[in-house]
Amino acid sequence: MRYGMNLLLWTTQLDESIAPVLESLAELGFDGVEVPVIDTTIDYERWARRLADLGLAATAVTVRSAADNPIAADPANRAAAIAATTAALDCCAALGAERLVGPLHSALGEFSGTAPTAQEWAWSVEGLQEVAAHAASVDIPICLEALNRFECYLVNSQADAVRLVRDVDSTHCTVLYDTFHAHIEEKDVADAVHSCIDRLGHVHISENDRSTPGQGGVAWDETFAALSRGGYDGWLTIEAFGQAMPDFAAATRIWRPMFESELQLARDGLAFMKAKTAQHFA
Repeated sequence: MRYGMNLLLWTTQLDESIAPVLESLAELGFDGVEVPVIDTTIDYERWARRLADLGLAATAVTVRSAADNPIAADPANRAAAIAATTAALDCCAALGAERLVGPLHSALGEFSGTAPTAQEWAWSVEGLQEVAAHAASVDIPICLEALNRFECYLVNSQADAVRLVRDVDSTHCTVLYDTFHAHIEEKDVADAVHSCIDRLGHVHISENDRSTPGQGGVAWDETFAALSRGGYDGWLTIEAFGQAMPDFAAATRIWRPMFESELQLARDGLAFMKAKTAQHFA
């Protein structure tokens, strides 16, 4: 098992302001960080060297927007989605990131006002097949994340995510399990983990209020026990959001302080993950 920390708690891009945070995360004992790959013009090779010097591995996360929506009716919009995700994969290759995760299937926060259509599903599959082929060429798997129904409408459950991955049918397209979204959408988290375990490529450890893992309402023992029964042995990455970036806080609906400090959350979250792993994976 390896333990990661998503940098979206501090920043949406790599710049010098994050350097002290990276040093602190390495000192706390994290194995790696999850890097937002939104800006594809950054010198990711330089940051690969910086991370290596600190002994930190990398995974990466990105999202699609209204401007590059994989399920838009406009073919140019769908083409832009493919181009954006393949560009992110090239950045991952420069960074040395082990996987690219996120809701790559559709645009975040974009709704049609109705349930997803068969055509939208087909568009998502078609685009992801092209993306997965590029992922295979750079040998960086993509991990598709189910989001709750307030953030997207195409893929809301682990069953949805698994069906999509099966339709894409690529060794470089897998499922991400996020405890925050599962807490909202799944009737039984153990069943949800079991349903995707054979396609599971990544896990986000995220509390129900997006703050310190272990201090909220997520069914943690059931989750860790199910991961253990399924033989999961990959990344456990904390994903938490705060108020450090006003625009991002507004986008993630964080309206009040949820923790003492970002490093307190990271420290306590890491201790929590290690304790639960020791309890359930012994």
